[in-house]
Amino acid sequence: MTKDNTEIKQQLHSKCLFLVNERFEVIQRQIQQIQESLASETKSTAGDKHETGRAMLQLEREKAGQQLAEINKVKQVLSKIDSHILSSKVSLGSVVYTTQANYFISVSLGELKLEQDSFFAISPGTPIGQLLLGKAVGDKVTFRSQMFTITKIF
Repeated sequence: MTKDNTEIKQQLHSKCLFLVNERFEVIQRQIQQIQESLASETKSTAGDKHETGRAMLQLEREKAGQQLAEINKVKQVLSKIDSHILSSKVSLGSVVYTTQANYFISVSLGELKLEQDSFFAISPGTPIGQLLLGKAVGDKVTFRSQMFTITKIF
């Protein structure tokens, strides 16, 4: 295929990495703030109130830790995508143009804009991702009672 296709794929991949790294940093800052709050929490005369506050902070830290683990899984998926590989069938890392919308099969991050084009970054595990996997140009897909045709894959 053309260099343009590789460039589009590289730009989409870069946007995904940027968004995921941004989320990673936000969660890391949250964890750091929670740690600081736990460290600055001093024993007060109202012992039960103090213990409740510490328990709430511990729960917040656990939740943030789980979010961090999820972000790391997303990073692993993105690291498996080679933006130089162009494919004729839909697979992880494919850019898919259809008569309805354009997709980047990667991780679920929503809509990404590249100049005048719009792409939906979706995971292969999503319902639409599962329908698209293994399809080729010209294949028809029905999703939520709407039929559309794959017009381009790379």
